[in-house]
Amino acid sequence: MHRLIREGLKFAAVGGMGYVVDIGLFNALLFSGGEGPLHDLPLVAKTISVTAATIVTYIGHRAWTFRHRTRIKHSRGYPLFFLFNGIGLGIALSCLWFSRYVLDLSGPLADNISANVVGLALGTLFRYWSYRTWIFPANARPTTRTSTDVPASSNAA
Repeated sequence: MHRLIREGLKFAAVGGMGYVVDIGLFNALLFSGGEGPLHDLPLVAKTISVTAATIVTYIGHRAWTFRHRTRIKHSRGYPLFFLFNGIGLGIALSCLWFSRYVLDLSGPLADNISANVVGLALGTLFRYWSYRTWIFPANARPTTRTSTDVPASSNAA
């Protein structure tokens, strides 16, 4: 339980850095100077900001949060990490889309609540589960052998 709490706190710290990158870039793209460069394209702005945050969080999680867990190859880890972040992004985009285009709510407060509070919270729960399960799995077996272990190839007759 202690390890899970420590891991959760590290996940939150790295996620916090990603969150700052995400909301900072999202708001700069939408609202800097009143109307940002992507003011009329909130879904594009969110996609760009989440992509930047994903790069930051992958590095942090691999180097710190889950460093004690089994490491899968980069060739498998990167695609999975980006796939699961893509699903998390889809969750946030769905919330932002629903708020903007179904409820007709727009502006800094509405966009940030839908994308960066509701959408991000739901996406984070999904990402934490998927990272622990698929990208940084727990060791299924100890990596050290004891003196009582007998190699499978030695058959004493």
